[in-house]
Amino acid sequence: MIKTGVGISNNPDAQKAGEEACQQAINQAGDTANLIVVFSTVDYAQEKMLDGVRSVSKGIPLVGCSDSGEITTKGPVLKHVAVMALNADNIEFSFGVGHNTDKDSFKAGVEAAKEAKEKAKGSLSLFVMFLDGLAENGAAAVRGVQEVLGKNFPIMGGSAGDDFLFKKTYEYYNDKVLDNSLVGVGFSGDFSFGVGVQHGWEPIGLPMKVTKAEGAKLIEINNRPALSIYEDYFGRKAEELIKEPIARIAYTYPLGMSVEGSSELLIRDVVIANKKGEITCAAEIPQGSEIRLMLGDYDKAIQAATKAAEGALDQLKGAKPKVIFVFDCIARWKLLGKAIGEEITAVQKVLGKEVPLIGFYTYGEQAPLGGLLGKDCFSVFHNETIALLVLGE
Repeated sequence: MIKTGVGISNNPDAQKAGEEACQQAINQAGDTANLIVVFSTVDYAQEKMLDGVRSVSKGIPLVGCSDSGEITTKGPVLKHVAVMALNADNIEFSFGVGHNTDKDSFKAGVEAAKEAKEKAKGSLSLFVMFLDGLAENGAAAVRGVQEVLGKNFPIMGGSAGDDFLFKKTYEYYNDKVLDNSLVGVGFSGDFSFGVGVQHGWEPIGLPMKVTKAEGAKLIEINNRPALSIYEDYFGRKAEELIKEPIARIAYTYPLGMSVEGSSELLIRDVVIANKKGEITCAAEIPQGSEIRLMLGDYDKAIQAATKAAEGALDQLKGAKPKVIFVFDCIARWKLLGKAIGEEITAVQKVLGKEVPLIGFYTYGEQAPLGGLLGKDCFSVFHNETIALLVLGE
């Protein structure tokens, strides 16, 4: 049986905010909850906020991360702390942590998955990860998890945010506030789950080829400095585009990469650029890849949320939705603006308005390509995408 509680607070006192949000969640789920999930603004002193949560949750295992906006059953908000208490006697949770994601994201993925697998009492069915949002290569972290659990193993999760500052993000594990880390949760037991993954961004302009790249760094596109594609489109010189994280102006114009097995192009956010005209993305675009400049559209973004929810519901195969996790790119909030709540409403129209829901606005999403599960399917690192995980019974 799954019983869940969700709490939220924007008390100006960081510790009290953590206490209030966690108490609300515990009151609904019961003291026998076996997992606490926390998402918080970086406006709060992170240690104090977490101390507040732990003063209520005591020794219940805890995971989570900082964000760029919180999502609960009531909808999206900014600069809050959101807490879910999950009471699931049919699910066993095991945990793992990987470090130094700024230097070796692949190794961090291996470490977290290996620890969670070794601690598991049974065979894992699902892995949920909370990755530092400024990791050197988010795609490498996913591959690290796959190195341990298998290429076709279902992986879900989100990359931590810091309210669109792109300076430092945080990850939570029990009493600890971490950075440059990957916190992972392995799920085992007799339970149902479904996933939904869509973005709705549309390609514009002609296809281009990545002619030189190193990891998450694009060096040349069509044998020109990578940054030139944004100079051409925005009509701005490179010097202007590198004064601040390019992500601030290019969030509605990401890059789309063709990937075998997906009808949608896989999105890559650009994060920073340098004087050489090189662009660093949130994850790699391999040399030789065909890419397109992409454009966000309001209507298609809402349609994508509906399709993601429908896909997750279909995969439950008749089981009733009991918990919804939402990993939603901050770029989608920037695109939809004041109408951002309509995206979550679209999800709830499909999955149920009263089903407990928690999520956050991310710097990247980890989810199966195309939202598909099975022996021939695999998980990847996404951007600008809404990724849903629904537990059912």
